[in-house]
Amino acid sequence: MIRLENLSLIFAPGTADENEALKNITLTVKSGEFITIIGSNGAGKTTLYNAIAGTYPLHSGRIFISGNGVERDITRDPEYRRARYIGRIFQNPLLGTAGRMSLEDNMMISRRKGYRGLKISLNGKTRERFRAELSALGMGLENRLGDNVELFSGGQRQALALLMTVMSRPSLLLLDEHTAALDPRNAELVMRLTLRFAREYRLTVMMITHNMKDALETGNRLLMMDGGEIILDIGAEEKARLSTADIIQRFKDIKNRELSSDEMLLG
Repeated sequence: MIRLENLSLIFAPGTADENEALKNITLTVKSGEFITIIGSNGAGKTTLYNAIAGTYPLHSGRIFISGNGVERDITRDPEYRRARYIGRIFQNPLLGTAGRMSLEDNMMISRRKGYRGLKISLNGKTRERFRAELSALGMGLENRLGDNVELFSGGQRQALALLMTVMSRPSLLLLDEHTAALDPRNAELVMRLTLRFAREYRLTVMMITHNMKDALETGNRLLMMDGGEIILDIGAEEKARLSTADIIQRFKDIKNRELSSDEMLLG
């Protein structure tokens, strides 16, 4: 589905502030995989997403994406073009929707993105389809199509962003701590919807999380990053046997130091 080949990304090269944020990362993500990614602050997790999404230009390396048996080099594709097939949900629930637009207008944007080449009108039939899709969230949003999204709660907006992204049928879904800013009830709801949509739509997902419990219990593969590198890559069978203490010990064995960030110990 997506292949990363020796990705390096350097901020402020040639200056006193030079920082190699990604160091020769090579990774193959298979279609339908659900990968969780952990690592302390500054490990390079979000920078990796920015590289995949085209937010930051690479210093070196190449990115390939596959579909219908054809692999395409997207290294030079701009961010707006990659957004056609790479969906992304951020930690801030306000970033995934247009607050000053109505719910139905937000849904139309996603519908057009997901069905390129088709002319879609906002009519009674389309609204009924939107209501049916929104009812899956269990939040009553199917009755608020005309309301501006800025009136919704953070949990409602994040659940909506998830639904809209899924509707666009992305080849790859990047989740950047997408439940971290929500209260426990909404975080649980959004995570439950995430797992449901991933299963029903056979999505390929990469999910950054600071919750070790979620990282171990969710998905079929676990990556751990540190210092801009992937230092652990664990498959489903091995992951099922591991505990938080095991992961911390693995880190210590590889890096010869303690895991310093308290955030890594959540869950």
